[in-house]
Amino acid sequence: MAIQLLMPALSPTMEEGTLAKWLVKEGDTVASGDIIAEIETDKATMEFEAVDEGVIGKILVADGTEGVKVNDPIAVLLEEGEDASAIDDAAGASAPAAEAEAPKEAQTKPEAAPAASGAVAPAPAAPVKDGERIFASPLARRIAAQNGVDLTTIKGSGPKGRIVKADVENAKAAPKSDAAPAAAAPAAAAAPSGPSADAVAKMYEGRDYTEVKLDGMRKTIAARLSEAKQTIPHFYLRRDVNLDALLKFRSQLNKQLEAKGVKLSVNDFIIKAVANALQEVPEANAVWAGDRVLQLKPSDVAVAVAIEGGLFTPVLQDADMKSLSALSKEMKDLASRARERKLAPHEYQGGTFAISNLGMFGIDNFDAIVNPPHAGILAVGAGKPTPVVGEDGELKVATVMSMTMSVDHRVIDGAVGANLLKAIVENLENPVAMLA
Repeated sequence: MAIQLLMPALSPTMEEGTLAKWLVKEGDTVASGDIIAEIETDKATMEFEAVDEGVIGKILVADGTEGVKVNDPIAVLLEEGEDASAIDDAAGASAPAAEAEAPKEAQTKPEAAPAASGAVAPAPAAPVKDGERIFASPLARRIAAQNGVDLTTIKGSGPKGRIVKADVENAKAAPKSDAAPAAAAPAAAAAPSGPSADAVAKMYEGRDYTEVKLDGMRKTIAARLSEAKQTIPHFYLRRDVNLDALLKFRSQLNKQLEAKGVKLSVNDFIIKAVANALQEVPEANAVWAGDRVLQLKPSDVAVAVAIEGGLFTPVLQDADMKSLSALSKEMKDLASRARERKLAPHEYQGGTFAISNLGMFGIDNFDAIVNPPHAGILAVGAGKPTPVVGEDGELKVATVMSMTMSVDHRVIDGAVGANLLKAIVENLENPVAMLA
């Protein structure tokens, strides 16, 4: 039975991708786990592994093709003993363009359009369990559907736990439930706002401009942030921080660490301060999960990193348990690989709270947008010499940094948010105690 290789969903936000490069050609034999292509997602360039063995019978999508929808066929894999006739059956069994234009009912009801005699039926959609997609090869999904096997009960033996043909064949058929589990609903497209693209272009007809095409990352950023601003009830808390003690302590530490090649930044201290504060105010160390709130025990802190054309928010896991030097080294590595778009999905997914620091650009203060499912984000401005009144009542000059915390009110109430920001400020103004 010829197998259609489909464009995989390589990140939670991926709806389409670019087939950057094939690493195999027609006629090549592949085995489960072989790297067969490089695919550009909305976040990075990732490797695509074969999940079944066979021969590449036909490549349906050429190198460099952009806008390939997730689950569109990209190649046909022949099993042992199959010839070119199976390619035509498999390639013709699913016409992605026709499916996209067909009514939803026609796509979901098999009786609406019986398959042509001898054609290979498209693989059923990947099942979902507890909100998580179950990864299975197309062949495994077809065999499971034909034999009444519930894929959610099977542990996959393929790469990264993917369910393959052998797993289904070894499983006993399970009785089908009366109601099939509902597939995870696709993220709703952001409602159009403002005039259309054509209308805007018409406004500037006759003016000199360059049209910049949106890549996958820019489209995803636009959709996610529009959704976040429209659906998350933001509120904002602001505090100033006296950095004099931190800058003095940082200078002392950097002198001691110079021989080890370690140089701590103010941002390293901010990461540590946030991580510790989340432990001090545990009810704020949480995420919004649709119909519930998940309170995490570790402090997993995301940090915004600007890259060409967008940004990443790599996550430093267990940041409260790590030393400043360890955090500094890990952050530098994550930021470097983020700029090269070499981060793996698990390195930029998760976290409960984010930091966005624009102080190095001279920004005094700003309001950041909460990145779901995080409960908050800390917007950090520049530290500047500022007149302040000391404890003795005398006027003096101190280095003061402004911070604004954007908070999801569904997760964190005002008093809890205020306590969290207070803990962050106290950690930064007493850096020695923060490390105790």
